[in-house]
Amino acid sequence: MIAVSVVIPCRNEKKYIGKCITSVLQSDFPYGEFEILVCDGKSDDGTADIIRGLSAQHPNVIYVENREQVTPYALNYGAKKARGEVVIILGAHAEVDKNYLKLCYEFLRDEKELGCVGGLLDNVFEDEISEAIAGAMSSRFGVGNAHFRTGTAEGYVDTVAFGAYKREVFEKVGYFDEELVRNQDDEFNYRVTKAGYRIRLSKDIRAKYYVRAGFRKLFRQYYQYGYWKVYVNKKHKAVTTMRQLVPPAFVAFLIGGALLSALLPFAWMIYAGLLALYLLGSFVSAIPVAKNPAGYFRTVISFWILHVSYGAGYLEGIFHFIVLGRKPSGGRQASSR
Repeated sequence: MIAVSVVIPCRNEKKYIGKCITSVLQSDFPYGEFEILVCDGKSDDGTADIIRGLSAQHPNVIYVENREQVTPYALNYGAKKARGEVVIILGAHAEVDKNYLKLCYEFLRDEKELGCVGGLLDNVFEDEISEAIAGAMSSRFGVGNAHFRTGTAEGYVDTVAFGAYKREVFEKVGYFDEELVRNQDDEFNYRVTKAGYRIRLSKDIRAKYYVRAGFRKLFRQYYQYGYWKVYVNKKHKAVTTMRQLVPPAFVAFLIGGALLSALLPFAWMIYAGLLALYLLGSFVSAIPVAKNPAGYFRTVISFWILHVSYGAGYLEGIFHFIVLGRKPSGGRQASSR
């Protein structure tokens, strides 16, 4: 009997996919009671060879081709093929603790009102820049009340990373929205809670996550998060979380304040004062998470990138999806998380 199915979307993840799959295989969950479905988006870097090699050694590792090469298709291919009572969504950049599968299964088995459970991400960095990014993403100043990143609280939440779902959830609310290049899990979790299920965050459930290295990659990632969040809001005719409004409000302040300061003699004083408060907040918040003086300034820069990129993407999303009434362009995005 398959109790747990682990779905891993990926594309060109040669560096990480082997470690990710191996971490699941080393779980303390009974070997014959879980399966791993790796949904590969036609990788051309050797990723597929690694998956097939592990599949040849382990019958519970299953290669699934994602012809569309977009993340929500990969998630749905895996979820529909999954045979488990519990379906766990995992990222190729992650490595789960030995008890990850066991704890997820037990939470969902014992708490009838739960539809989803997840845990904390322990960010892993590989160089000085990713170290700074990891620090910023573990700070409340950087990501607000995203508790699965900050580890500041546990209990019932609005979303988790790498969630585990009861099979019945998919039967009731459907699958991941294939129009969304980003924010598929947030949107899905919104439907889960609207259907009457609860989502739990447990500090006992933990996974390591290898942070994307590079400020440019971070900017692009969070720009897309902001951009696609607007389309999610439009589809549901609701703002799904209040924290998403802070970065676009900040970017609107930066642009509007600069324009107003050029027109009104005294406006620049207010603008400069508020901007100074933000800068002070970023400098102070970097102190507890920075590892060294050089890393301190990289952490501050990471804060700025997180806020400005998400906010700018959100504002562009408002212009495209709300003002112009456009539909998504259908652009491709690597199937990795």
